[in-house]
Amino acid sequence: MASSFKKRGQKIAKNFTRATVRAGVKSGERIRKNLVERISHIRNVRLLVLEWGLLTVALIMLALTQAFWFGDSYAENVYVAGGTYTEATIGEVNSMNPLFATTNSEKVLSKLMFATIATIDYSGHPGNQLAESIIATDNGATWTMKLREGLKWSDGEPITNKDVIFTTELIKNPAVNTIYGANLANVKVTENEEGAIVFNLPAPYADFISALNFPVVPEHILGNSDPRNLIENSFSNAPVTSGAFTFNATQSSGAGNERVFYLSANPNYYLGRPLLNSFAVHTYNNKEDVIGAVNAGSVTATAELSGADAERIAASQFNERSSSLNSGAFMFFNVAHKSVSKLEMRTAIRQGLDLEKIRAEVSEVIALDYPLVDSQIQISEYPTLSERDFEAAKARIAELSGEETVHLDIATVNSGYLPSVTRVLAEELKALGFDVNVSVYEENQEFINNVVSRRSYDILVYEIELGADPDLLPYYHSSQATSAGLNLSNYKNAMVDDLLLGARDTMDSELRTKKYEAFLQYWVRDVPAIGLYRPSLTYYYNKNVRTFSNDVRLVTAIDRFSDVTDWAVNKATKNKTP
Repeated sequence: MASSFKKRGQKIAKNFTRATVRAGVKSGERIRKNLVERISHIRNVRLLVLEWGLLTVALIMLALTQAFWFGDSYAENVYVAGGTYTEATIGEVNSMNPLFATTNSEKVLSKLMFATIATIDYSGHPGNQLAESIIATDNGATWTMKLREGLKWSDGEPITNKDVIFTTELIKNPAVNTIYGANLANVKVTENEEGAIVFNLPAPYADFISALNFPVVPEHILGNSDPRNLIENSFSNAPVTSGAFTFNATQSSGAGNERVFYLSANPNYYLGRPLLNSFAVHTYNNKEDVIGAVNAGSVTATAELSGADAERIAASQFNERSSSLNSGAFMFFNVAHKSVSKLEMRTAIRQGLDLEKIRAEVSEVIALDYPLVDSQIQISEYPTLSERDFEAAKARIAELSGEETVHLDIATVNSGYLPSVTRVLAEELKALGFDVNVSVYEENQEFINNVVSRRSYDILVYEIELGADPDLLPYYHSSQATSAGLNLSNYKNAMVDDLLLGARDTMDSELRTKKYEAFLQYWVRDVPAIGLYRPSLTYYYNKNVRTFSNDVRLVTAIDRFSDVTDWAVNKATKNKTP
């Protein structure tokens, strides 16, 4: 049996070998016949082969060139999430409680970390923030506000009506002495049966929505605190927040005056987590330190400098943007002081000043002759201002002064163009026959307490916020001529009081305009102040970052943060989708 299998295997092997040999012979014959014998024919088609070869090489080179030159057409650099944005500010941070934000540094931290009931939106008009709706009734004497659903503090606790009512009562409390107190004085706040908050005003107030632009603080953190010691609460150093960012840490620099406040993106922010992972606020005491930080690359941006500083900024690294504000620079006469108490003296000063020369100190100046701007209200006809007559003004000032030279103390702050404008103003006043002393202060709480509150000046050259909508009561109503008020001129006129109250009380825009037109007649006649210019925000920022949009219309400088959730510092290359 085994012998039979062996013979059969040998036979199969022999047959396979013969077949292989025959296949090899046939393949050799085919190669010789179809390839070897035809190689000599190549010379007959060599030109065609060359042409096809060159065409193939050309196609390959074209494809490579297209990929190299047009690769960017299929990809783009876009801003992506992550990174840290750093901004330089001026002013000490004595508290991170937003109710006490007075310096620029404190205001920046407040805006980044705390949301407000209402706010100024990208269009430059009052809008809602934490509020879902704000409705006025009773001709503006009652305002009903409903919070958005799902609001949370950075610690995960819900933001509720209790927080709003608690904050409002804190603001109203004179022991707290917050900057928002004047707007909510005598306002009664309650919660109605529908779960909305009702603000009952002592009188109609057409622009009360602007008064709701205040930050809310957490009742569950501060509810048991003594209002008199609120600023000393640990919350001032490590707050629970409601804004786009939340507090992380602070560090003092070994360089001296610099402090850095590190903020982290708030995942509970009602508009969603910002693109930035973090935001660092570098605080300094003066402009020189800010310029040094910018040029050293220590910060991404700053809003603390003016266009006059452009030559001192590294232009290769930073862009400069200028945005107009609803603010005004004025010289305020302290009419309670003897030197400028006479209307004739103030009128003569206005007649003798060369305002064009003074305004020439400000680059890209927007002249401001009145305490209103067109974006607030459309005045049909402004009162006429007298033309300059230096000689007549000088003679009148000499007549009013008698044999004595009148001394004028002028105060201003070291901010923007104010120091240089004040210097030129002082030269103008000296030419008119006055003895002039100029004091330039750092804009801090000491200046507010010792100069502004005490009205320790004859003339104050200062910038004030005019707001999105006109409301001049804080600056010219007699009730505000106090240490706590903003009537910087100590100006008192019963007719003006009635006009300002009437303008504030009416929801009728046409009637409101007429009242402000009448007020302007008194303002020009009584000369409590002289308009100088409308300031702008000059913002220097690194060329590689994305900051606030050009479409954002600013009312105040701090409104630049209205779209901070879209700011970015990181870029990545991504393919375009069809």
